[in-house]
Amino acid sequence: MAIRVLLGFRIPDEELNRLFEVYQQFVENVFSLPVDLPFSGYRRGIRARETLQKGLEKAIQEKLQNTQGKDYADALDILIESGKEHGKELTMQELKDGTLELIFAAYATTASASTSLIMQLLKHPRVLEKLREELRSKGILHNGCICEGSLRLDNISGLHYLDCVIKEVLRLFTPISGGYRTVLQTFELDGFQIPKGWSVMYSIRDTHDTAPVFKDVDVFDPDRFGQGRSEDKEGRFHYLPFGGGVRTCLGKHLAKLFLKALAIELASTSRFELATRTFPKITLVPVVHPVDGLKVKFFGLDSNQNEILTGTDVMLGATV
Repeated sequence: MAIRVLLGFRIPDEELNRLFEVYQQFVENVFSLPVDLPFSGYRRGIRARETLQKGLEKAIQEKLQNTQGKDYADALDILIESGKEHGKELTMQELKDGTLELIFAAYATTASASTSLIMQLLKHPRVLEKLREELRSKGILHNGCICEGSLRLDNISGLHYLDCVIKEVLRLFTPISGGYRTVLQTFELDGFQIPKGWSVMYSIRDTHDTAPVFKDVDVFDPDRFGQGRSEDKEGRFHYLPFGGGVRTCLGKHLAKLFLKALAIELASTSRFELATRTFPKITLVPVVHPVDGLKVKFFGLDSNQNEILTGTDVMLGATV
């Protein structure tokens, strides 16, 4: 999705799979200690980044040479045009750095939120059943199948409880801990003067944990975002899983749409259960994710909500 939708690249599947393996090496070592020794994580990360940037440079050059037949502007198009509007055309190195940042932001955060979504649906079966009830009431789920043609954007946007579920996942398990901003004007905060030009970090996770508008902050409760409560409406910056202000996340609508589509697919066509005795521990770096992954067993369901078994009656196991 990040490569083809956000960036508009048309990379063959074989090459895309190779780049993805290299990208995983890059992500695994992105926060390693900066010790440049043979076989160190830092060295592996640097080599992976160099390999990625070679592949990205080829894709960018092909994209710049082939602009015909497009009826929309993707994120990379916007980035390129933004540089031109400000009188500074981006160099190839700047384009590669920006592209790699977009891929990291799109892939790592969406993978994190998707895993958190599955984990919470496993922990809260009543939420999953309430979600199925909404899908039935809206004519999307009928006799255990997704109705043909029902997954339109307007239909998905009308699923209010699903929206509450996604919001609550992102409140409790925001993929990244915070973001950086540059101070444009000297200001005072709690008696401390913050000078113009300083870089400051805001914490998304701490904001969600301490915001006075949220009741029982440690409880997974999608209904807090329902019409009767709307806890996120009582202030501009109490709820900010995608950041805030003019530099809010570029791909937030695509990310939410992806999570909603995933939730609909899981609720409609499968039964799933934890494949381990206990839920895994969660780590926060580089994004929120379970240590050693979340191991899940998925069962396909037919139109009568009966399990579809493989030829050997073995359940499909997956790590997400």
